[in-house]
Amino acid sequence: MIARHLANFNVAFSSVLSNKLRSLLTALGIIFGVAAVIAMLAIGRGAQKEIMDQIKLVGVNNIVITPVIDQVEEDLTEGEAENASANNESNFSRGLNLLDLNSVRTIIPGIERISPEILLETSVIKNGLKRSTKLVGVENDYFSIFNFNLTEGNYFNSKQIDNGEPVCIIGKGIQAKFFSKEEPLGKKIKVGNHWLEVVGVLEQRQVSSKTKDVGNLGIRDYNMDVYTPLKCVLMRYKNRELVTDAMIQRAKRSGDEEAEKAVNYNQLDKIVVQVESTERMLSIRNIIARMLERRHFGTIDFEITIPELLLQQQQRTRNIFNFVLGAIAGISLLVGGIGIMNIMLASVMERIKEIGLRLSLGAQKADIISQFLFEAIMISISGGIMGIIIGMAMAMIVSDFADIPTEVTFFSIALSFGVAATVGLVFGIAPARRAAGQDPITSLRHE
Repeated sequence: MIARHLANFNVAFSSVLSNKLRSLLTALGIIFGVAAVIAMLAIGRGAQKEIMDQIKLVGVNNIVITPVIDQVEEDLTEGEAENASANNESNFSRGLNLLDLNSVRTIIPGIERISPEILLETSVIKNGLKRSTKLVGVENDYFSIFNFNLTEGNYFNSKQIDNGEPVCIIGKGIQAKFFSKEEPLGKKIKVGNHWLEVVGVLEQRQVSSKTKDVGNLGIRDYNMDVYTPLKCVLMRYKNRELVTDAMIQRAKRSGDEEAEKAVNYNQLDKIVVQVESTERMLSIRNIIARMLERRHFGTIDFEITIPELLLQQQQRTRNIFNFVLGAIAGISLLVGGIGIMNIMLASVMERIKEIGLRLSLGAQKADIISQFLFEAIMISISGGIMGIIIGMAMAMIVSDFADIPTEVTFFSIALSFGVAATVGLVFGIAPARRAAGQDPITSLRHE
């Protein structure tokens, strides 16, 4: 039985080789269909990986509260302007501050962690080297929320946090820039106007330059940041809540309206709330919004976002896009299968005399079916292999030149190969059965 199938396979193999051009043209539909499937799955997998990397950067189950500093002013009527002026005088807001942080922390249930953040643009100086950086005032929950790990040293202890001691944790980029030839722990660097002692170094964080929404999600190059206790920033650098009425009046008298508009009176630049359960995120977000609105006397000078929801929406959009492209690739495979069937049917008509000769020499109908099935499967599998190679090349080209992340997986290769073989088998049955149904005598007389 095995020898019979091997003989049928050899006949089919010889037939395919003797008609190389026809076999190649027959396989083109399979080649481009499989290539499209490989490329589309690679793009979809790359997009999914990018989404997961972004989720790791923005944290899980997070609600982000940020102040709204620059208000857009519209042209108002005289009456509207008077009402707005009266409301502004009665509804004065102190901005986002530590009292808001403590209220959210102590009153609202279902919160796992909460992290305040103050961000200052400054510079780092050491041994004659100077570089601009961001000084970030945080508490230890910040590192847990955003999945930061240390490669050296320790996080801030309770004494350093409570007393606002001049210590810092640096990113990997700062270490490479200023401590390339020495151990950073215990050393001091000048950040702004103050010297801070390095107590820890964070691991490298990879932020893709191809990510389009890093600004919207609050992602930056963390490797070049310097982190210090929140109270250290408030005590030694800047506490915006200490802005006095006299300072505001002087700003008004200066006549610089643009400078007046850009004044940031918020003590905190961000509050990140990590919720215990994803299902409660929207309800907690609404409660926080109502609480802050009351605390700010009806002034909506804050914005609350849920980065994970933005990422989920982005993922849904990409899934729809990938589904459409996958459907198009599937149609290409279907067309390729139909092409195989058509060419094989035409081949049957061309080879009627050959079929009649085999049948007259003792070949059974099962042998003829096996021969034509082997031909169809060989054409589809060879087309599938070439399609896989072309698809992987397409994925690399898309990644390099179109700034779209791609990732070719073993699943996509196995799926494409299996689909190619199945297409050859399914669409080869009809031509094979037609060939086996030929009458030997009539076939031998066919011209």
